Amino acid sequence: MTPEKNNILIPTDFSANAWSAVVYALNLYAEQDCTFYFLNSISLAHADSRSYITAKYLETLTETSKNELNALKDRAAQLNSNAKHKFEVISTSEEITLAIKRAVKINNIDLVVTGTKGVTGVNRYFLGSNTVKIIQSLKSCPMIAIPNAYEFKVPKHIAFPTDFTRVYEAKELQALLNFADLHRAHIYVLHINLQSELNERQEANMRDLQAHLVNHQYTFHWMEKSGTKSDEINEFVADFNIDVLAMVNYRHSFVERVIKEPVIKKIGFQPIVPFLVIPE
Repeated sequence: MTPEKNNILIPTDFSANAWSAVVYALNLYAEQDCTFYFLNSISLAHADSRSYITAKYLETLTETSKNELNALKDRAAQLNSNAKHKFEVISTSEEITLAIKRAVKINNIDLVVTGTKGVTGVNRYFLGSNTVKIIQSLKSCPMIAIPNAYEFKVPKHIAFPTDFTRVYEAKELQALLNFADLHRAHIYVLHINLQSELNERQEANMRDLQAHLVNHQYTFHWMEKSGTKSDEINEFVADFNIDVLAMVNYRHSFVERVIKEPVIKKIGFQPIVPFLVIPE
């Protein structure tokens, strides 16, 4: 069951991609009681810049951040038709990942919704969403990364790749089930074969996962490994019209590996579908 009220955090750099994340979140929770928190971080991340950043300029950046956040809040409210939706803004000079972790804790956030590209160039001080950094640092709350220019599609089909090598904690699977419950989605458990059959440990973990999914729509799927794991997943996403790719980010997991490698360009920075990352 999803929470009676949802608290959703949306980091923004006011780019078009960040707006796509807002639109996705509003549609995802269209029928839910929600408070949306828009967060903008003004972070002086480059040491070489500090010598010429004046107090007046910092004040200007802060004022601009607050004004744009309020404008974003108004824009979202105009797009929204749910009287149970509320909007709050957070402007901070804290580094983006620290700001997100603080906001998650203070506001009891259920889900972080972020775009996958931030602004660059003249807006270098307005650090927006950085998918990899957020995935690496966010340990207490699930997040979903929305592809650039992605048009909202009701998430009815969720892919959940697993190698069955570990027992999933109840809180990890609850995050997946809560997301599935939003629109009564079907969960496609995907296993990419590395051996001809599962060992005893994997069999036990598969049965445990089945027990957690018993009250939900789900199916199990096996794929022969013929290329990279990311290519196999993307092929499955396309073949089964998957709406959301969900993974648990545990130690030595596929997520942990890909955020350290160029393959993240296929799943993190340029994902085919929204990418739900669940911390262990």
